Amino acid sequence: MNTTQLECFMAVSNFLNFSRAAEQLRITQPAVSHQINTLEDELGVKLFYRTSKRVRLTQAGHLFSQYAREILSLSRMSKARLKEGQDSSVLRFGIGCRSFLELRLLGPVLGQLREEFPQLMPVLRLVPFDSLENLLEDGDVQVMFTFQETAPKRAVYRELSRRAVVCVCGKDHPLAAHEQLAIQQLREGDRFAAYPPHSAPPSLLAVQGQIITGRSTDQICFCEGLETLYTLVEAGFAFAVIADLPQVAMPGIRAIPVQEFPALSYGVSYQAGEMGPVLRRFLARMEEFFQAGDRRV
Repeated sequence: MNTTQLECFMAVSNFLNFSRAAEQLRITQPAVSHQINTLEDELGVKLFYRTSKRVRLTQAGHLFSQYAREILSLSRMSKARLKEGQDSSVLRFGIGCRSFLELRLLGPVLGQLREEFPQLMPVLRLVPFDSLENLLEDGDVQVMFTFQETAPKRAVYRELSRRAVVCVCGKDHPLAAHEQLAIQQLREGDRFAAYPPHSAPPSLLAVQGQIITGRSTDQICFCEGLETLYTLVEAGFAFAVIADLPQVAMPGIRAIPVQEFPALSYGVSYQAGEMGPVLRRFLARMEEFFQAGDRRV
């Protein structure tokens, strides 16, 4: 079934005359007859009673006319809306994030871009890693935050900063009294909040593995994501080990460097050949944001 068949059906049902329907549609009468016959074959019913002198709708034809009218109306509306989208002056820019911490990085930078590009409409996607990589490949997002270890292989990776591994805990937690921590101190700590395997780079999961080893299951909180992890940390139920992104330290939470582990390369990935003006400015602004944060440390 297609719109041509439906338009022919509606024209014939309006005029109850194949010749006049053909004139309105500006096609030949045999072409109209062919479309009606094909439609009836597909539906498995007769839509018109036809004699040499008159044409009238069958009961099935009357019923189908309601559906045909709605389908054509929806088709026209869809085309109009899509055309509006193509003609729109809005400049959409998709950004992929894996956690609320990455979303928190965007506020200052998007505020600057809004002044530079008044027509900019950011499209923020917060999704798991595998899905995010697919969105980048399909062009649904133009850039995504990522660690170098987990950057999509077929995309361009650009480092923004190198981030230390830190222990996050509540300010009243026993570990909060330290300025630095060693892995042995973390292994001797109390309840630990663990990342899901898909949401962290392998080197950070390796650190987590060393801390978990030998612990009883009641000393491990397995979290579905950073939001859950941070809630448990903030409430004082557990401590965790994460990368020291600029927005890691929040009111009531301490971020303490963990010795023995090299800093992690953190940045963004984007598709080769997709460097438009918005992406170019976004990258420049993000680099400035991280550099300013590093100078404050």
